[in-house]
Amino acid sequence: MYIEALALNNYRNYSLVDIELSKGTNILYGDNAQGKTNILESIYMAATTKSHRSSRDRDIIRFGEEDAHIKLIVRKNDISHRIDMHIKKNKNKGVAVDGLAIRKVAELFGMLNIIFFSPEDLSIIKNGPVERRKFMDMELCQISRLYYSNLAGYNKVLNQRNNLLRQIYYNKSLLDTLDVWDEQIISYGVKVIKERENFINMLSEIVKDIHRELTNGKETLEIQYNKSVNEESYRNILLEKRDIDCKYESTQYGPHRDDISFFINGMDVRMYGSQGQQRTAALSLKLAEIELVKKIINDNPVLLLDDVMSELDTSRRNALLKSIKDVQTIITCTGYDDFIKERINIDRIYYIEAGNASLKSI
Repeated sequence: MYIEALALNNYRNYSLVDIELSKGTNILYGDNAQGKTNILESIYMAATTKSHRSSRDRDIIRFGEEDAHIKLIVRKNDISHRIDMHIKKNKNKGVAVDGLAIRKVAELFGMLNIIFFSPEDLSIIKNGPVERRKFMDMELCQISRLYYSNLAGYNKVLNQRNNLLRQIYYNKSLLDTLDVWDEQIISYGVKVIKERENFINMLSEIVKDIHRELTNGKETLEIQYNKSVNEESYRNILLEKRDIDCKYESTQYGPHRDDISFFINGMDVRMYGSQGQQRTAALSLKLAEIELVKKIINDNPVLLLDDVMSELDTSRRNALLKSIKDVQTIITCTGYDDFIKERINIDRIYYIEAGNASLKSI
């Protein structure tokens, strides 16, 4: 799959812009704060309905306007599909695929598989568990509509259970009603845990070979899924920890507390690894993500690289570029001289300035 064209209207600093993309390597270059990342964000949003910046929808709309539009043309299995997104200031966004409005977000997932790589991702190892859960969930949601449904169900029940815990703090007679929510949260939670565990196991197998190559065979990287609860003991833990949940007025155990650990030659990278080891592990993780998505969907995802090349040294940059030969890649940078020096095949170049995109000759 690959993106053929993108059109934005009143999206952040873009009044109106149309871009045609190559199925190979596309460069978006220009000074900082000109709108390069906004283009990648709009693609990510068209694929997932969410911004990777976690901003409110209304913040995406160009200042002084009431709404914004994204139109994306995706080529998949030799057929072109159109994704339209209408972002409104005071209403829910509307999404249509090939002219037909979709009712559920799950209907959009799988139309376009995106892998986003930014400088912040190089810190995924040492950051908090929220970032690592986000990594798992966003990729799984794109490749499995069932996972998205189970995760959405889990989060909904989790919020309802937490609301009840806050009420119990003032009214102890409501304690027995927790049983109803426990059964539902276990039902969804077990499914989420199983899919996450399967995903991490597959990813760990792929990442080993990639990391060995990046480190010239000196290091072996393993990824471990750390479950807050086991499927078998889930119900017992919820019962045993009710007093703690009531005390803190929130659910302390479940998939929303899960994490991932990274080990190099048996050493916990987050705790004891050098910055270089953490960065190499993060790069290995992204490269493994590309290969795993290829394997699962039997197609190539689209790779978005947001100014990440300047954060990598020569060997890591070459490893990344080597892995994306068959993947449509959209790269933002302040200049493309390094790509030319390294004889990287560039298929299309746009100069981004003040919300305008100008096609440049190669």
